Amino acid sequence: MEKRFTIRDIAEIGVLAALVFVATAFIKIGPIPTPAGPTMIKSGNIVCLLGALLFGKTKGGLAAGIGSMLYDLTDPAFTASAPFTFLFFFAMAFVCGALSHTGEPSKKRDLTACAVGAGTYLVLHLGKSLITLLLEGSGLAAALAACGLKFVTSGLNAAIAVFGAWLLAPVFRKALQSLHR
Repeated sequence: MEKRFTIRDIAEIGVLAALVFVATAFIKIGPIPTPAGPTMIKSGNIVCLLGALLFGKTKGGLAAGIGSMLYDLTDPAFTASAPFTFLFFFAMAFVCGALSHTGEPSKKRDLTACAVGAGTYLVLHLGKSLITLLLEGSGLAAALAACGLKFVTSGLNAAIAVFGAWLLAPVFRKALQSLHR
């Protein structure tokens, strides 16, 4: 049976996407220039994972992808990567949401889901940077070295997002339940 989006689903995706955009635009460190391209440490990733934990893989994935892509379209340092941003953040939240909604909510499952989702993004993000450098003519060793700093900042960003979303999820879950969601 085909499930269609309701007006409520669309509104939830829109609000979550707006929260991702605002958190990315206003609560960040960066952009941080690296030899493999700019990166930043931002709270938007927390919102991406939190949305997936609370609203599931599809709504969380769409909100994460749309909100992150819209931010990229407003920042000249990231505009060219906006399509990749949509795909990578969608994948991060989709994986997190899929894993976290495989049964009754549990802290352990949520932590694992956040870690695997953030890891998915990290692999995609760093893989794109590596491939871009290789296509631009860098040797493999030079491209790997150039991605090193990006790995440090992106890894820190992933760890902050995982623990931030994991810590906030029970609070927001309880609030949503009290609204009879």
